[in-house]
This record gives sequence, structure tokens and C-alpha cells, in this order.
Amino acid sequence: MEPNTRKRSAWLSAIPVLMGIAILVVLVKTRERPEQAPPAERTTTVRVIQVPQVNLVPRVLAYGDVAPGKVWEAVAEVKGQVVEMHPRLKEGEFLAAGTVILNIDPTDYQLAIAQIEGDIQATRAQLAESQVKEQNTQASLAIERESLRLSEKELKRKRDLAAKGTVPQSDVDKEKRTVLSQRQSVTNLESSLRLLPAERRLLEAQLARYEAKLGSARLDLTRCTLVLPFDARISTVNVEQSQSVRTGDVLAVADDIRIAEIKAQVPMQRLRNAMRTRDEPLEHFPEVDPGEVLGITAVLRLPDFDLEWPARLTRLSPNIDPETRTVGVVVEVEEPYRQARPGIRPPLVKGLFVQVAFRGQPRPDTLVIPRSALHGDSVYLVGTDERLKVQPVQVGLIQPELVSIQDGLTAGDRLLVSDLVPAIEGMRLQAQPDPDTLERLVRIAEGASE
Repeated sequence: MEPNTRKRSAWLSAIPVLMGIAILVVLVKTRERPEQAPPAERTTTVRVIQVPQVNLVPRVLAYGDVAPGKVWEAVAEVKGQVVEMHPRLKEGEFLAAGTVILNIDPTDYQLAIAQIEGDIQATRAQLAESQVKEQNTQASLAIERESLRLSEKELKRKRDLAAKGTVPQSDVDKEKRTVLSQRQSVTNLESSLRLLPAERRLLEAQLARYEAKLGSARLDLTRCTLVLPFDARISTVNVEQSQSVRTGDVLAVADDIRIAEIKAQVPMQRLRNAMRTRDEPLEHFPEVDPGEVLGITAVLRLPDFDLEWPARLTRLSPNIDPETRTVGVVVEVEEPYRQARPGIRPPLVKGLFVQVAFRGQPRPDTLVIPRSALHGDSVYLVGTDERLKVQPVQVGLIQPELVSIQDGLTAGDRLLVSDLVPAIEGMRLQAQPDPDTLERLVRIAEGASE
């Protein structure tokens, strides 16, 4: 094919393409542009409550383990062989006050008592003999003094006769020796009489010593019998029948079932928030009731169970834990076993982990909100224009599930209680009342169970 022919053919094929491009350009330039509508404002649905004004009951929650109010250790105060044991002296058994739990062989102590009683009788006989001896000595002394008086009278008479030459001097010397001998007898009897009170005091002291030993021996005899001092549950038994025990051995351990105690560690600030303020000083301080003075009551609960026991605050620990800055608060529950109901309410056994709810005096006309509704130092409100308002507040008492508001809110303000992410002030809201949250908040604030 010739070159001119090929060029003409290429131009003919390009004409439709160029016409299509031209038509497309005309259509683009002549088309109508779409109208742009303004964007619609988004509305977010939220749950709200009206801020309530209630009689707020300050609460402090703490935890601790149940322990018996008293623990009695059956300590062997005498040595010997265990000759008798109560058949129910076993771990976990319940025994009443006054129950004889075991007896130690009393034979040695009975023999000791018999021996001491014999010594006492012998000493009393010696005392009686001493009294008779004193009476006899006094009688003999009276006779000897009379004899001395007569001898001295006879000696004087003979001296007078010897001076006249009527009797020889040998008679005077003989009578003089008689007087001296008589005087010696009187002196001996007087010395014996003076010694008798000292001998009697010695016998009386010996008698007192024997009587003290008798009392000790009788006490040891009573110690051979171990008696339970209160209604108790046996927790430990360390002895068997016919076993020899030594003084100081712990034979059994019993827990008091009349009182259960729980020691809970409470932060000082939380405890202070629940206390009642007092302007006047305490009187008769050693006799004060801590619960009454502080205005705090207590309720015991089992975690995860709808069970409660009334409790009483009895004392505070004497020091503060330096690491946790908490103070030990001891509460007690009366009759923890007798309050038990099989299958319904378990007994408060030793070691049971429980919750202690302390309640202070009500604070009237207090604004409260759920703790989850507090965002830093602000809350979210629905304004009159149905838009979000971020309101700064001053927080008062902080509780596990709520806080009190001292400033920044008024009763009836519509408070957001649902999560709002993102929270942009001024955003449009659609408020839906949440009566369940409000009812629960008021119930907890006024001291009801969670």
C-alpha cells in the first residue's frame, strides 16, 4: 500500500475518537453541580438521675477473721498419770461449762495430805503439852519461891542465934547452902517459864507451815481434776488415757462459744469520717464504751451471702500499724453458734473470713452521687438546653460506692450516670431517667445493705 493511502486511513480512524473526546468535554462543562445539605447535629442518649438529698449514714467496710472471745488452755498444774478422760474430749466437740474433762491420778496428793494432817496433829499435841508444862512450871515455881522464903527466914534466925553464941557457925553455913540451892531452883524454873512462850511460838509457826502445806496439797488435789470454765468447743487435744503428764503441759484447748470476736484493720481517715464529734471531754475514761462514745455501730456479713449478724464495737487496738496507717477495731457477736440455723445461717466458726460494716451517725440533708459519676473533680450534668455541662464540685465524704458533695451541685440537678466517651461540653444529649440507680443510691446512702 502506498504511503498516502496509509495516512488517509489513520486519519479516518482517529475522527470518531476525537469526536468522543469533544462530546465528553462539552458534557462535563454543561452538567449541573449537586446541592450540599448542612450536616445534622448528633444526639447522644444518656442515663441520668436527679441528685438526691438524703440522711447520709457514713459507712466503713473492713474485713477480718472470726476468733473466739476467750480461749482456755487446760494446763497441767500437777504431774501424774491421766486416769480418766471425758468420752467427748475430742476436737470439734461441744461441752458445757462445769464439765470434768479429765482426772490426773490423785493418790500422791492424797498421801501428802494424810502425812501433813498427821504432822499438824502432832504439833497441836506439842502445843497442848507446852501449855500444861507452863501451868506445872508456874505451880512448881510458886512452891519453890515459898520454900526459898522459908529458907531465907531460917537462915536469918540462925544468924541471930550464932551471933548470941547459941548455935555453931556450921549450922549457919549449912542453912546458907540450902538457901543458895533453893534460889538456884527458883532461877531454873523462871528460866524455863520464860522459854516456854518462845517454844510455843516455834510450834505455832511450825503448825502454820504445816497448815499452809496442807492447803497447797489440797489445792494440788483439786488440780488433779480439770473442769471446763465456760461453754466451749474443743479445738485441740494433746493427751491420751493413761498418759503421764508433767506440770505445764497443755492437755487441751477450748474456745468460748458465747462470744465471737473479729479484729478488722480500718484506715484512720475512714474511721474518723464515721465518728461522732464531741465538744465535751470524756468523763470516767476507763469505763467508756467505745461504740457509744464514737457513735459507731457494726454489722457482720458473710461476703457473697445475704446474711448479717448484729455486732458491737468493744475496743480499739492500742497502736497504729506504721506501714498501712490502719487501726485495729475489735467487734464482738454474742451467741455465734446459737444464732446458727442449719442450712440457712452457718455458725461463726473460728477462722471464718467476714466483712464488718461500721456505721456512723446520720448526716442530714446531704447531697450524694454515685462514685462512678465523679470524673476527677467534676461531674457531667444535663443543662436546661439538653446539652452537656461539665460542673466542678467539692467532694466531702467518700464511700465505697458513693460520695457526698459539699459545693457545686443542688438537689434535683440532672446527673449523668452512664459512661460518655468522648465527653465534649455542649454536646447534645437525650436524657433517660434511671430510677433503679437512684433507688439503689438512696438505699445505700441511708444505711441499707448493698
